[in-house]
Amino acid sequence: MPEPVLPERPKLAPGVRLHFDATRNAWVLLSPERVIEAEGPASEILRRCDGTRTLGEIVDELAAVFAADRELIAGDVAEMMAELVAKRLVVA
Repeated sequence: MPEPVLPERPKLAPGVRLHFDATRNAWVLLSPERVIEAEGPASEILRRCDGTRTLGEIVDELAAVFAADRELIAGDVAEMMAELVAKRLVVA
């Protein structure tokens, strides 16, 4: 199976939204027939998938917020984006 193409300016797919669930005290990604808890850095990545930021800008912001190596963050973001694009939860 070919690797999914990562969007330059990722955004949540139509019908998908990020929501803070007070009952779970956690961010959740809501889509038709799915609820995915977005733990830790995943929620930080998803909150930046607004269609205006590039993947590079998202990586730069996260590297600054977490004071982490940019290359490490870039790998984590790319991996997560590939998974979400494959599941059709994130689009260009």
